[in-house]
Amino acid sequence: MTAKHAGQLLWTDLTVKNAEEVRAFYEAVIGWISQPVEMETRTDYMMVAAGERPTAPEGMDKIAAGICNAVAEIADLPPQWLNYWGVDDLDASRAACEAHGGRLLTGIKTHGNSRYCAIADPAGAVCGLFEQND
Repeated sequence: MTAKHAGQLLWTDLTVKNAEEVRAFYEAVIGWISQPVEMETRTDYMMVAAGERPTAPEGMDKIAAGICNAVAEIADLPPQWLNYWGVDDLDASRAACEAHGGRLLTGIKTHGNSRYCAIADPAGAVCGLFEQND
């Protein structure tokens, strides 16, 4: 594996139309603690694990997942947990996705110096790709 954690699960998000209700659900059911994150047009949530994480991606500490409001550019993402997998080169992975029958679901987005996007495989399963550059 490279410093970019290629092939490793780095993050998971849940994008839903009722993020406040779903946030409260996971707080009650799993014991997560939410931290609001103000986005341009919405408030999303970072869900923090009460215990220790086995291996947290750099800068994530005890953050376990994100719960996002399905609006604007992410309005059409399905209401399912979206896993983000580490890749060395996001552009090459996006090209390989299309070349092998997959679909690009979002444009490239940034988090600090890192880049990410959502794709669907040939069967329609959705996941995210994350090129870590921090």
